Amino acid sequence: MSTTSSHRSAIDRCQPADATPVALEAAALESTAPEYLRDLKAELTDEGMVLAELTVDACFDEDCSLATQDEVDRIRGYVRAGSFLGVGTVSVTVDDVADPEKVKPALAACAERADREGLAFDLEGPIAVNA
Repeated sequence: MSTTSSHRSAIDRCQPADATPVALEAAALESTAPEYLRDLKAELTDEGMVLAELTVDACFDEDCSLATQDEVDRIRGYVRAGSFLGVGTVSVTVDDVADPEKVKPALAACAERADREGLAFDLEGPIAVNA
C-alpha cells in the first residue's frame, strides 16, 4: 500500500468540525513554554477556534553571525511552538537581510525542521530558500 493511498483514505474520512481556523502572530505569544502553549491551545478549543497558521516577523539587518543565529533560534522556537499548537503553517516574513549568504542556510534549516514537524514553512521577503 502506498503512502498516498493511505493518506487518501484518511482524508476521505474527514468530517467538518465546528471550529474556526485562525492565524496568530507569534509576537502575541507570551511564551513558548509547553505549559503556556497547552493552556492557550485549550482556550482556543474552548472558544471554538483551531490555530491554522502562526505568523512570524523576522529581520536579519545585522551582518553578524551571532545576530543571525539568535534570530534563527527565535524562528526555530516558533516552529516548535507551532508544532505543539498543531498549526499547519508557520509563515515567516523577512523585512531585511544584510547578508543573504549567512541567512539562507539558517532559514533552510528552519524550513527542514518545519518539514520534519509536519508543518508548511512559508517564507516572504527579499530572500528565498530551497528546503
